[in-house]
Order: sequence, then C-alpha cells, then structure tokens
Amino acid sequence: MEPMLKGAAPAAAPPADLIKDSDQTKFAKDVLEVSRTVPVIVDFWAPWCGPCKTLQPMIEKVVTEAKGAVKLVKIDIDKNQMLAQQLRIQSIPAVYAFFGGRPVDGFMGAVPESQVREFVGRLVQAAGGAPGADGADDLNAALEHAKQAVAEGDFQLAAQIYNEVLEVAPDNLPAMAGLARCYAQEGQVEQAQAILARVPAKDKGNAEIAAVQAQLDLAEAAKAAGPIGELKAKADKDPKDFQSRLDLAMAYWAGGQKQEAIDELLAMIKADRNWSEAAARQQLLKFFEALGFTDPLAVVGRKRLSTILFS
Repeated sequence: MEPMLKGAAPAAAPPADLIKDSDQTKFAKDVLEVSRTVPVIVDFWAPWCGPCKTLQPMIEKVVTEAKGAVKLVKIDIDKNQMLAQQLRIQSIPAVYAFFGGRPVDGFMGAVPESQVREFVGRLVQAAGGAPGADGADDLNAALEHAKQAVAEGDFQLAAQIYNEVLEVAPDNLPAMAGLARCYAQEGQVEQAQAILARVPAKDKGNAEIAAVQAQLDLAEAAKAAGPIGELKAKADKDPKDFQSRLDLAMAYWAGGQKQEAIDELLAMIKADRNWSEAAARQQLLKFFEALGFTDPLAVVGRKRLSTILFS
C-alpha cells in the first residue's frame, strides 16, 4: 500500500481566477461584475480570527471541487473597514453570496463542511448549474423582469411580479426585499414593514433586506427635517453650522433629492470629517445602505468618499 501522506503529490492549485483576494477598490469588478455570469462567494475574514482559519480552507475546498460553478473572493476586513461597515458586517467569519450583481444568500460563523456544501449547492442550482434548475431559471427571469420594472419606475408591475414569485417561493429574499421596496416607494410603509416582518431572524442581516429597512428608517427620520429653503439659508450663512447642514441633507433626502443629500454630506466630511463623532459619514453610509450596494449614486458616492478619506 502506498503511503497516504509521505511522498504524496501536492494538490493541484485552483485556477487563478477561481479563488482570489480582493479589496474595497476592486469589489465592484471582482464581485458584482463577475456575479452577473457566475455566483461569487465573498468570505470576510481577519488574520486574528480563529474560526476564520477553520472555515476558509473548507470553503476553498468546496469551491475548488465545484470546478468553476462558483467563485470565491476573500476580503480582510482589517484592511477594508469601510466596505465591512457598508455591508453591516458586525462579526466574522461572515460569508455572502452574490449572483446577478446582488447579494442572494449568506451565513455567519464557522459552520461544518456539510453546511458549506449545502450552501454552495444552492448557489449552483440557482445559477442553473444542476439538474432541476429550470424553476430557478424561471424565478431569476421573473426577478430580473421586476428589477427592470423598478428601474423604469413601474412599481405596480414590479410588485405584481414579486407577489407572483412569493406565491411559488414564499421565502425568496430578493422578492421579499423587492416587494417591500416597492411598497416603500409608493408610501405604503405599513405594507412594507409587514413584508419585512415575515423575514426569518437569521436573514435580517441580508443586504437587500437591510437596505429596505434602512430606507424606511431614513424616511421616518427625515420627517423631522425642516424646510429646505430655511435650512439652506442657514447653511449658506454659516458653512460651519454643521447641524443645519446635516438637517439640510436629511431634508433633501426627504424631498427625493438624493444626489443633493449625498453632495451635502460629502462636503461636510471634506470640511470636518470628525464633527460630532463623524456624524456626517455615518449618515452617508445609511444613505448608501438605503440605496442598495449597486445603485449608481451609491457606487459613485463611495468612490468620492474614499477619495476624501484617503487623500
């Protein structure tokens, strides 16, 4: 019998693009863009995290065995704190799965290899890479149709499609988030909250669900903002009146002037990033969360924020 360890040939390394390290500057390219064709698993870890060292090799092994049906991106949160903050990562290991440019699944903590395999298996099936994926393809097509309707401002059509998806798949998180967002856009706050209340506790941290909740929270907070004209006059009179400028940003947001709200907060951060314990930055991150990770305003806004913070 040949020895199992001594003299055994080393395992073949996975293809270079199958498993890679990335950072917040390349996240859109390495994760969001790639996930439009194949599911991408993102493992958020840190060198000091013991459970991360246990989990990461298991994920790498299962991803390698999937032979390209999924990809893995590893991100050190110590070196990418802003990204971790934007995705509301509060503990590690944290694993998110992206497909179609958006988060679709995830889990936190060290889990057994069997659970990692189930997780990867669900992703492969949802992407049409396993038998029985026809239904998943239909659901994905319906979700894309609804997403397009949202982009065109047809929230009634989108809500109808999301409801149809939920009739077939009651626990579909993208559909629940989408339907809640449609209700929120139409001012039907109670209906939106009712949808979010149906989300299982383990999925409350899902990025899309969290984004809609942030949208509702912001809408409630923005009600207290004063008239834009008065606040702008105060801010123009005294640019260092940061409280009035913060209120002005909230008033802009409440009035649907999201670009102006972001611009005001970025200007505040550039003027004094530490004012009131970085209140402007914290509020800006809430705006980004409410917009959703792939929204063009959020994407450009994050780049502008990085330029300010790291210049």
